[in-house]
Amino acid sequence: MKVQKMFLPKMAALLAIFLMVISFNANAQTHKHSSKTKHGAMMKDCCMMKDCCMMKDGKMMVMKDGKTMPMQKDMAMKNGTTCMTNGECKMKDGKTMMMKEGDCMDMSGKMCTDKMKDMPAAMYSCPMHPEVTSAKPGKCPKCGMAMKKKS
Repeated sequence: MKVQKMFLPKMAALLAIFLMVISFNANAQTHKHSSKTKHGAMMKDCCMMKDCCMMKDGKMMVMKDGKTMPMQKDMAMKNGTTCMTNGECKMKDGKTMMMKEGDCMDMSGKMCTDKMKDMPAAMYSCPMHPEVTSAKPGKCPKCGMAMKKKS
């Protein structure tokens, strides 16, 4: 009888711990978010969802895998165009142009203009690096922290 009295509380405690572990694991599970939003059709047509460089808020930014961060170095596009950190783009034939607010050049060298202005602002940013933004949840490429939804 004494053994049963000691055994029952231990089993109840183990069962409670087991249930807590299962519930924490269930809450930690994440599901993949669709890249479609209520603006899905507009986003599909724009450079915004592709890897690109763009002029945003007077600064050259780089979009990589849906995350936006400041442009750290000059970038060479597939068609021979080079985009510089100051916003100047030098084409393969030697012509140059300055990117304006909202201009976007994808990695193939194709220019997109004014479409970015109609795009919603990024919904996620890094708590440690607020300049790193994303349209979808993920991890900051600089520090690995989870991107937090902007309020």
